[in-house]
Amino acid sequence: MSERMVDRDRATEPLAPDKTLGELFGDLTSDLGLLFRQEVELAKTEARQELKQAGRGAGMLAGAGLSAWMALLLLSVALAWVLDKGLDRGLSFAIVAALWAAIAAVLAARGKKEMSAVKPLPKSVQSVKEDMQWVKTPTS
Repeated sequence: MSERMVDRDRATEPLAPDKTLGELFGDLTSDLGLLFRQEVELAKTEARQELKQAGRGAGMLAGAGLSAWMALLLLSVALAWVLDKGLDRGLSFAIVAALWAAIAAVLAARGKKEMSAVKPLPKSVQSVKEDMQWVKTPTS
């Protein structure tokens, strides 16, 4: 008998012939539970890594933002004083404030657009989709 015939015969033999349907169903339930727990652990690990990196970046951005805010504040006061040479002082500061209000509106609109494009935990979501497809697909 050829090796291919032996392999084909083994393919049709049950892997656990001594188990009852209830035991097989219990094993399936246990395996699905384990798979779910592993997917949750993957998501938690991925989230921790992303949050750690985001935290470092956020700290640096906060420092840069504070520095930039101080520089812009001083430059704004300087601009208002320059405008004060030809205009009323109140009007000079109002013009500088209106300029910053316009910049803030543009930045807020762009920021909102960028935030709407964020896709959280892409690897975990894809892995769960693959697992759901695997569960739905009957195997022979």
